Amino acid sequence: MRVIGFDPGLKITGFGVIESNGKEIELVQAGIIKAKANQELSERLKEIYLGVSEILKETKADEIAIEDLYSHYKHPRTAILMGHARGIIFLVAGELGIKVFSYSAKRIKKALTGNGSASKLQVQRCVKARLGLKELPKPADVADALAVAICHLNQAQKHLWRERN
Repeated sequence: MRVIGFDPGLKITGFGVIESNGKEIELVQAGIIKAKANQELSERLKEIYLGVSEILKETKADEIAIEDLYSHYKHPRTAILMGHARGIIFLVAGELGIKVFSYSAKRIKKALTGNGSASKLQVQRCVKARLGLKELPKPADVADALAVAICHLNQAQKHLWRERN
């Protein structure tokens, strides 16, 4: 199974593609889609759309995992802006017929570290260990995208195990 995880953002959208044979997880590709901060919103969304389309067509992912929207009461605008980038990912997924799964930040952190309140550094370290990387995945957007993809694979494997037993 090949999964691509996304950490959506209007300036930087991280992505990470991993593949599992049922026992081991392997990194296929990871990076960022960068939109220029000084562009109009419509132009930034177009950049994200083109980047996501290219990556999904190139990597041939079976499923997409993405972080749920969240909002802190002091910063509700963050969720609204993140929602734009999420919408683009869902749109491209719909165009290509790829299923999308959403996970809360707490669930992702708990799946990787065992602690739903883990720090960014803890998540980076767990991603590094799980994928057998020599260095911490950077920037944090890439680590977060890989984390959501790993979380999804964990959930998918649990689901398959339950079906078989």
